[in-house]
Amino acid sequence: MYKMNCDVCVVGGGPAGLSAAVAAKKQGAKDVLIVERDETLGGILQQCIHPGFGLKLFSEELTGPEYFGRFVAKAKELGVKTLLNSMVLEVGENTVTCINGEYGACEITAKAIILAMGCRERTRANIVIPGTRPAGVYTAGTAQRLMNRQNEMVGKKVVILGSGDIGMIMARRMTLEGAKVMAVVELMDFLAGLTRNRVQCLDDFGIPLMLSHTIVDIKGNDRVSSVVIAAVDEKKQPIPGTEQEIECDTLLLSVGLIPENEISTNAGVELSPITKGPKVNQFMQTNIPSVFACGNVVHVNDLVDNVSTESATAGKSAAMYAAGELTADGAIEVKTGENVRYVCPQTVVPTEGKVELYFRVMKPQKKVELSVCDGDTVLVKRKAIKVNPGEMEKLVIDAKDVKSLTVSVKEA
Repeated sequence: MYKMNCDVCVVGGGPAGLSAAVAAKKQGAKDVLIVERDETLGGILQQCIHPGFGLKLFSEELTGPEYFGRFVAKAKELGVKTLLNSMVLEVGENTVTCINGEYGACEITAKAIILAMGCRERTRANIVIPGTRPAGVYTAGTAQRLMNRQNEMVGKKVVILGSGDIGMIMARRMTLEGAKVMAVVELMDFLAGLTRNRVQCLDDFGIPLMLSHTIVDIKGNDRVSSVVIAAVDEKKQPIPGTEQEIECDTLLLSVGLIPENEISTNAGVELSPITKGPKVNQFMQTNIPSVFACGNVVHVNDLVDNVSTESATAGKSAAMYAAGELTADGAIEVKTGENVRYVCPQTVVPTEGKVELYFRVMKPQKKVELSVCDGDTVLVKRKAIKVNPGEMEKLVIDAKDVKSLTVSVKEA
């Protein structure tokens, strides 16, 4: 077995892994290694050729390749090492086992490990849509890859199930390539993605958004010929008599993302039942002290800029741990209050310094007050005109001497 040693090993070379590796190097880690299963770095951003990245981090509007290209250049400048075409099989407390095309089986010994594997799309099987099994049913991300990286048009008459950001972006992309997007169908009574994507990708192109609807049947033999949609009630069940058939040759599914955490589970990393990603503290440290996690493998972010910021924290913390400069004892749980679905990080170590708490609400709400309380003491609060589950919220607190944290969203 081929053996390697490093201070920090990063599993995944997408935007999270790149940001973490750069931050670890900047913090002083001598040897930083990225293990990536693809033949190139960049992850999902390789196929995201649309603009809209980097507005928060660089104050510029970049495409996906332009965005991750900056991190690749910085990583090379700092001397970050890479092991491409490598599938990680197992992560231990201080080891990463993978299969590499050139070296075969590899064992990497690291003082700290960062999990940055990203997430995958939910498929038709995950949501159990009835009907026949014809060609022409894709996840939105698969269609995006086929069109943007392999120059293959996936269809001409399209229905999209789910108003996630990838689905809305693909509605625009396919329209620009000459396809007709018949409708974007959303089960919930609110938008799943960013409002800006609804405006730029649907409204600007006259693409109808059908909230509180779902697909109840897929028709076609060799190829999709139509789908049947129906309105849903408050329990999200189809309402008899509301069915309507839409002729199409393609169905794209944008119905949620699942963190890639099989490796995390086998390593003994504790997962959140809500996010399905590792539970972490403000240092992005898991219940295994030498293992850190960041990006969409922890929780699905709405902006890659947030992924990069969060992952930089993981990289810095992992480098400090590898140098023996980080201890994180006495963590307290961050509780979810009114209209808060989850908070990340899930635990906070009472210590000096600011802590950024990212969270999503359970339902849309207008004219609200967002707050973090330590018992009966309000640590921070701010008002918002509206909140939506598709858009991440953030509050920053001082973590010194905190004893009990609760994040809430209430009517102002």
